[in-house]
Amino acid sequence: MNKEQPEIQVDSETKEKLETPIEVNEAPALAEEVKEEVVETKEVVVEAKEEVVATDVVEETAETVQVPTESMDDYAKEIDASMKRVVTGDIVDCVIISVNEDEIIVNLDYVADGLIGREDLHLKPAQPIAEAYQVGDELKAEVLSTNDGEGNVRLSLKKADQIIVWDRLEAHFTDKTSFMTTITEVVKGGVLSDIKGVRAFMPASMISVAYVADLSEFVGQELEVHVVDFDRADRKVIISHKVIDQKEREVAKENFFENLKKDQEFSGTVKKLMNFGAFIDLGGVDGLLHINEMSWKRIKHPSEVMKEGDVVEVYINEVDTKSRKISLGLKNIDNNPWDNIFDHYGIGKVYEAEVVRLMNFGAFVKLNDGIEGLVHISEISEDRINQPQDVLTVGDKVKVKVLNIDSDKQKIALSIKEAKNEQAAVDLKAYSDDQEATTSLESVFAKFKDKFK
Repeated sequence: MNKEQPEIQVDSETKEKLETPIEVNEAPALAEEVKEEVVETKEVVVEAKEEVVATDVVEETAETVQVPTESMDDYAKEIDASMKRVVTGDIVDCVIISVNEDEIIVNLDYVADGLIGREDLHLKPAQPIAEAYQVGDELKAEVLSTNDGEGNVRLSLKKADQIIVWDRLEAHFTDKTSFMTTITEVVKGGVLSDIKGVRAFMPASMISVAYVADLSEFVGQELEVHVVDFDRADRKVIISHKVIDQKEREVAKENFFENLKKDQEFSGTVKKLMNFGAFIDLGGVDGLLHINEMSWKRIKHPSEVMKEGDVVEVYINEVDTKSRKISLGLKNIDNNPWDNIFDHYGIGKVYEAEVVRLMNFGAFVKLNDGIEGLVHISEISEDRINQPQDVLTVGDKVKVKVLNIDSDKQKIALSIKEAKNEQAAVDLKAYSDDQEATTSLESVFAKFKDKFK
């Protein structure tokens, strides 16, 4: 910044000396005196110039750096700019700062606090608010009103959750991802799940890979599900647990077979009865208990021994690891006749029996205690036959002779042919004895007649 040079100031006395005429002889002395005053004046001028320069620097600095002066209006504007803008319908993040019997108060970084009434919270009937919500909980809520008349913002957790839930369900449907949900009630054709106000329907056929007789057993259970059908406009959500159930069963089955051993014992549940036996649930894996393994006595149907839902004690009889099939035996069958077989049956003796099965190689017959034995085709008849059906039918009553007993393998070999031969020998002996008796009597009577001649 340019400034005018300061005017040199001369006092009146000096001015008067300068203006007064001088004599020639006074000139040198006067000149010396004026010279000294001029030097002093120059020093004054230099100091003045330095002050001017310093003043210029200060003024230029003042022009370059302007110290702000804040007003209350400016401070209020700054606070206002830092606060959140909310509009009715917005979904906002908030934190609970107070809980009472009727509502919760939240901070949403707005000029006013937010209020969420009991009717807009997720609560069970008569459940205290403080039991479900605590100070410090972070929530998402929908703005119902920016001013309830008392300067507070009215919010709804339920409405916000419904919007959020619909968005999440749509994302699960699009991305084919699963989530956990709790079954709340049984309805016609399936069950329902209440997902924060959104009712999702699961058809009975999509609950499990197996048939479910009683759907109520799933009420209260938390299941992993997929969204298989979704329509926001119609408010329709169809969920399924079937695929998850299939995967869970496969994993459980693999783990089960890895640790399975012959003769291993289980407590199983009778799942389904068939003519040939019963399927027993061993805990996610089914095994077959054949009808012949249900009783020592021959039965016509498994229902004579057990019913669906019964808990039975079984053991692993055979395992086919390739086909993943398990054959079971029934543990603790009462009155096992093989335990004391020799007390009831002896080799070489003949007993009554009933034909129960005919095979190409022979006939199975049942003895009185329910024990079954095999009559080989070669032991059926003295005559050569092509198949047992040529001379026998199921239900025939026959006599059999015990040829051999293997109590360890629970096998008994029988013979109809030998029994017939045995019977023939008995009949022949009886006939012979009868003939001998008759001959003796004739001799006695002959002698008696001779005495009376």
